[in-house]
Amino acid sequence: MQGPALSFNTRKSLSVQLGDAAGQEIANLLQKLSARIEELERTKVSVTPIAPESGRIISFEEIRRAA
Repeated sequence: MQGPALSFNTRKSLSVQLGDAAGQEIANLLQKLSARIEELERTKVSVTPIAPESGRIISFEEIRRAA
């Protein structure tokens, strides 16, 4: 699985507090979420609105309605 791994102590604490199966499931979920967040941060694209030639500025709300 990609992304940063949880430490042994964190996994052990989850297993002790929640039980082996639930602790493992929560640890795996946290690891997947962490990897997904990193992927989204890496692939994030900034959106820059382009002003039309008339000089009128179009709001994001107008763009959403047109889409």
